[in-house]
Amino acid sequence: MSKEFQVGSKVRLIALPPYVKTADPMPMLRPASLVQLGEEGIVLDRRPGGYWSIRFSRGSFLLDDQYLEAID
Repeated sequence: MSKEFQVGSKVRLIALPPYVKTADPMPMLRPASLVQLGEEGIVLDRRPGGYWSIRFSRGSFLLDDQYLEAID
């Protein structure tokens, strides 16, 4: 079951993916070390394929909802 987040809400990274994909118009794969486990970010938008665009301190990345949890 996929999670739903509101645009502008805060989320926390609960697991590290093997790599992260930038949320640029031409996405690029980057090492997962750009984000830290437990780092908080802001939901920018929903993307096709079940990805969420999340802004972290070191950039915006596309992540699957299995790596995220909502912060109340």
